[in-house]
Amino acid sequence: MILTLGFSPCPNDTFIFDALIHHKIDTEGLEFRVFYDDVETLNQKAFRGELDVTKLSYHAFAHVADNYVLLDSGSALGFGVGPLLISKSEFTPADLDNDNTPGLIIGIPGKYTTANFLLRLAFPRATNRQEMIFSEIENALIDEKIDIGLIIHENRFTYQDKGLNKITDLGDYWEKRTGGPIPLGGIVANRNLPVDVQHKINRVLRKSVEYAFANPKSGLEFIRSHAQEMSEEVMYKHIELYVNKYSIELGKEGRKAIEVLFETALSLNVVPPLTQQIFLTP
Repeated sequence: MILTLGFSPCPNDTFIFDALIHHKIDTEGLEFRVFYDDVETLNQKAFRGELDVTKLSYHAFAHVADNYVLLDSGSALGFGVGPLLISKSEFTPADLDNDNTPGLIIGIPGKYTTANFLLRLAFPRATNRQEMIFSEIENALIDEKIDIGLIIHENRFTYQDKGLNKITDLGDYWEKRTGGPIPLGGIVANRNLPVDVQHKINRVLRKSVEYAFANPKSGLEFIRSHAQEMSEEVMYKHIELYVNKYSIELGKEGRKAIEVLFETALSLNVVPPLTQQIFLTP
């Protein structure tokens, strides 16, 4: 059975999926046609129902939960992993919560990213947002095309080397507000697929994550081939940050964190009410 699969070229995703797409594990007869896209492009593809299996932001998932179900493996959740607000000039969190805030141009990695949801939650006055590819935000700050950048992925390891400054960590804001890990992105399967196939995908994905943990250097060349000019040190810092126990299985704590995120988003009318069970049932 051939399934379409979408995930980002970032090290955490290529680390997770390497064994699955390169048959280093038993895929139980499943074959995958892979599409590599940035997270907001994957979100938009999910809105159109284009892929059988895809990575997407949890914020976006709340909008497509009628069409996709969340797999128990492959997610990016954790503590100390949240998006950062950075700038070239010396801004403080107070600058994002006063009458001048709407005049600041903030570069965001996509409307439906969890990062943008957290920005809206923490700083509701910060409404002047400009969408761009996440990897372009640092240079946009350097070139003074934007005032503030909302960064995700490996940029949290590179912004200081470019002379940029951290304003605040939105993941830290979420952790203090909820006491739980921040849910960033997950892997979902199209509800049109038979339930037994959904479970098969989850099984082979879990095996792929477990293989990656057991053989962390196995996918090095594959990971490097998609990591642009990232050093090996930064690649593995990225992986260590975003791939953890929740990537093997969500568990009660992971599921609770996702429910809290959705409840918070619903209370702000950011997402529609959920009408389906969001988690893959046993």
